[in-house]
Amino acid sequence: MSMQAHHRIERRVSRQIRVGRMPVGGDAPVSVQTMTNTKTEDVAATVAQIQAAVKAGADIVRVSVPTLAAARAFGQAKKIVGDVPLVADIHFNYKCGIAAAEQGADCLRINPGNIGSDAKVSEIVACARHHGIPIRIGVNAGSLEADLQEKYGEPNADALVESALRHINILKRHNFEDFKVSLKASEVFLTVAAYRKLATLIDQPLHLGITEAGGQRAGAVKSSIGLGMLLADGIGDTIRISLAADPVEEVKVGWDILKSLHIRNRGINLVACPSCSRQNFDVIKVVAELESRFEEIDEPLDLAVIGCVVNGPGESREAAIGVAGGYPNSIYIDGKIQQKVHNDALVDRLEQLVREKIAARKLAKAVDPAT
Repeated sequence: MSMQAHHRIERRVSRQIRVGRMPVGGDAPVSVQTMTNTKTEDVAATVAQIQAAVKAGADIVRVSVPTLAAARAFGQAKKIVGDVPLVADIHFNYKCGIAAAEQGADCLRINPGNIGSDAKVSEIVACARHHGIPIRIGVNAGSLEADLQEKYGEPNADALVESALRHINILKRHNFEDFKVSLKASEVFLTVAAYRKLATLIDQPLHLGITEAGGQRAGAVKSSIGLGMLLADGIGDTIRISLAADPVEEVKVGWDILKSLHIRNRGINLVACPSCSRQNFDVIKVVAELESRFEEIDEPLDLAVIGCVVNGPGESREAAIGVAGGYPNSIYIDGKIQQKVHNDALVDRLEQLVREKIAARKLAKAVDPAT
């Protein structure tokens, strides 16, 4: 029996909310989010980035709405991208939140404590209720309330949770329960401790992220460790990987985390050796070429690319399709050697076999949806 078959993560039970077409929490799949970094008023650039993120697998996209002009642009973008779930990111100005909701936002990201007077909070909650959209509370270690900074001396898990509970209690006083919460810090253990604590105190869904995680490589590592610790504990209903990089890269890393924990599957899962002097073909080059050819595929399929006969046969037998380096290379399909292929034809042959296998699966599903 494979590890995937018998290792099951017990999810924390949470109330389900809906961000447009996407359920979050409860028994819904853990969703992958990103955020645009274009100027929101540049509708064409913002739309292009939203669409690229969705193509890469984003379930939800957040867009910053700092001004009323940005709210109008948000509305234009929403009309173009259709049913893509869009979250409007609001800070301080409650009028931007109301305008974004009227322009079709599927969720408002606000901190009620930053919105100002109770009258303003009442208005934005009434607006969210009227439009049937949830609110996301986003607590960040970099912007804790001054009195909490003074009380705790530095951001720690208790400070983050106390800040979150303040915002949560404002919504609860208004009898508003359709919200999710994030508690983000750039320090892994601080973030993990805060989420673990809050997870026991509320039943709303949790939005996971390590904020300001860094550039593409370091940020991916930090996020994978922090989110991996939480997700393996069953904590987390939607994730956002914060990278100083293209939002598409955030989405790819998010999916890689979920795939590695067997939480969700999407696209080609390339099992590849790190390559060494035993390799019969250039593993790194072959893997890079295959990744670029398979970017648009979202059907899940395991493909093993192993450069020699030490681990090659074992890994290839476990995958739907695999290659073990040799003279010539052995191609495995469904666990058995089916073909021998020389290096010059290897990438083309693997691509052809993968596409044929996916097409056959789709045909079988069309004939019998139960397959």
